[in-house]
Formats: sequence, structure tokens, C-alpha cells
Amino acid sequence: MAKDYYKILGIEKNASDEEIKKAYRRLAHKYHPDKKEGDAEKFKEINQAYQILSNKEKRAQYDQFGDSFNQDQGGFRSSGFGQGFPGFDFGGGQDGFEFNFGGSNFGDVFEDVFSAFTGTRGSSNKRRGRDIGVDLEITFEEMANGANKEIELFKKIKCDQCQGSGAKSKTDLKECETCKGVGEIKSQRRTILGTFVTKTTCKECQGKGKIPKEKCPKCKGEGLIKDKVKIKVTVPGGIKSGQTLSVDSAGEPGENGGPAGDLYVTIHVKDHPEFERRGDNIWHTVKIPFSTATLGDKIKIPTLKDPIKIKIPAGTSSGKIFRLRGEGIKKLRGYGRGDLMIKIQITAPKKLTRKQKSLIKELQEEGL
Repeated sequence: MAKDYYKILGIEKNASDEEIKKAYRRLAHKYHPDKKEGDAEKFKEINQAYQILSNKEKRAQYDQFGDSFNQDQGGFRSSGFGQGFPGFDFGGGQDGFEFNFGGSNFGDVFEDVFSAFTGTRGSSNKRRGRDIGVDLEITFEEMANGANKEIELFKKIKCDQCQGSGAKSKTDLKECETCKGVGEIKSQRRTILGTFVTKTTCKECQGKGKIPKEKCPKCKGEGLIKDKVKIKVTVPGGIKSGQTLSVDSAGEPGENGGPAGDLYVTIHVKDHPEFERRGDNIWHTVKIPFSTATLGDKIKIPTLKDPIKIKIPAGTSSGKIFRLRGEGIKKLRGYGRGDLMIKIQITAPKKLTRKQKSLIKELQEEGL
């Protein structure tokens, strides 16, 4: 059954390159096999969709012929060749058919597309490195203002002794006899539509084309070692708890010169003892005595920076809200900051001295 790659990524058919990339990153992070709720099959499907839709040529081919690809059979399926594929000539080839597409061999034109369905990479042995997902806890103040953080990871890195070659020295590399230095093995498949060529990575040299005569003693010939590394992450002000930042190429290194994976950092914001976030605004409740609310006064309140004094007018009622503009959270998108909202709560004393009781009784008699 043909797959709808747009549906797999949860995007529209007119999605931009940036929208495709964002959708892929979000889903890849969610379903990565290393995550607690990861799904290896779903992750593979998402990667497959991204490989097609992120490539302009492959996307164009998929948009035009997508309903006719059959991944399960590894071949080609069509309802009405003549209408669905303009440019084909049906001649008397050796197998009874000879296909031409605009003068090019059918297998050559669609080789990259078929390789995506069969799990191969065409003529490229480069493999993208593994993505890494981590959690990062930040303070309320760091969330509100933004911060530069440093994350320590224990991950695979290029071996510093052999520089990733896997050999004890540069002269210890020899051509792989299995693939003859190409790094991949070609195999032909004959179908009623002709002969298709698929390429798979050479297992002997892992696609490198060369193998070490004597392995590097540090990495045991793998070219990679595990070590602690420190990575700087810029946390933007206004980020919400649960949001994920991506650091390009900060994951594990790729194979055979392939691009490195990405680092995904999920943010967790600590609760604040005095502040509550509501959008880009901060809310703070201030408790004042009856006398301050009645007569008015200046009181000290906390902010994200230093405490400041505000004036409480005489006759302020409980529930009154004062707004301090620009003292809130830095806006994640756009410029400026939210506000600091001060909510007044008038408190009643639980214990009174004899004199206090007498004075309040007098006020009561006066109608207050």
C-alpha cells in the first residue's frame, strides 16, 4: 500500500522546506528509539518521509508518481502506464519490454527513489549520525530572561588518535577486497519492467572502502570512542516548560563523512516560590494589613531583578491589581517583555493585643 509521506509528517502538500524540517525534527525527537515512548518503526517511517520530501527532485517525483510506488514489492506499480507516465516508449527489448524516460534508462532515473524504499542510499555511503535527546532544568529567572547553559554529554566522538580512520596509522589502511574500495555492493534484480540495480553498504568495511591492516588501539578500529563533551546551549527568554531546542550537528558523528546528528534539549522550568507565569506576564500576590489598605503606604515588592517600592493608595480593596509594565517575561517571538501583575490581598490578624482590640472596636463604633 502506498504511503502518504505528507500525512506521516502531519503537514500539507504545499508545506515549505522549513515546515517539513520542523515537522521532522519534532516527530523524530518524539519517536526516537532511545526515548521512553520511542517507536523504532515509526521513527524509520518518519525518516523515510523526510528523505523524500526534503529533496526537491525526489519530492517532485513523489508528487507526480507517488501513488504508483510500491515499497513492499520493491518494484513499480501503475494503473494505466500510458496516462500516468508520459515519455515512456514500449519497445521490443530482450525481456519483451524496453523502457525509456526522456531518453534516460528507467532504472537510472528512479534509482534514488527506489533506494529510499529499499533502505539503501544509492551511490552514497555517507550516513547521518545518531540524534541525542536530553533534559535540561532551568530556573524561573533563566526562563524569563534567557540564559547560556552548558550541557555535559557522554557520547560517541571521532577518535583523536586515528582521526576516525580506525587504523593504527595512515599507512595501515588497505583497500577492501569485498567491495574493491567502493564501499558498497551492487546487486541486480530482474522484473517484468526490466533490470533494477540496488546498492547496499559493504559489511566488511562498513562503507568506508578501506579497512585497517592494524587497528587503532584506542578505538579498536571503529574510528569512534565514547567520551564526555561539553556543549553550549542558548536558551531563549520566554521558552515554556516542555519545549524542545535543537542544536544542529551536536549529536553523534556520521559515518564515512556523513553529517552529524542533532542534539534535542527538552526544557523543564523550576517553580518559583513567589511568581506565577501567565503567558508573558508574571503574577505576584502581595499581602498587606488592613491599615495599609485603608491609609495607604509604600511597600517593597520583588521583581526579576531587584526589589522595588510601589505606592498603595488609601482605600485600596482586596483583589486590586497593579501593573508594572515591562517587568515580566521576555517575549519568545518579537521584542519587548510582558508585565508584572501585583495582586493585593488584605490580611486579617489572627491574634490581637488588648489595645488593638480596643482601637478596632472604636473604629467599628465609628462605622469602619
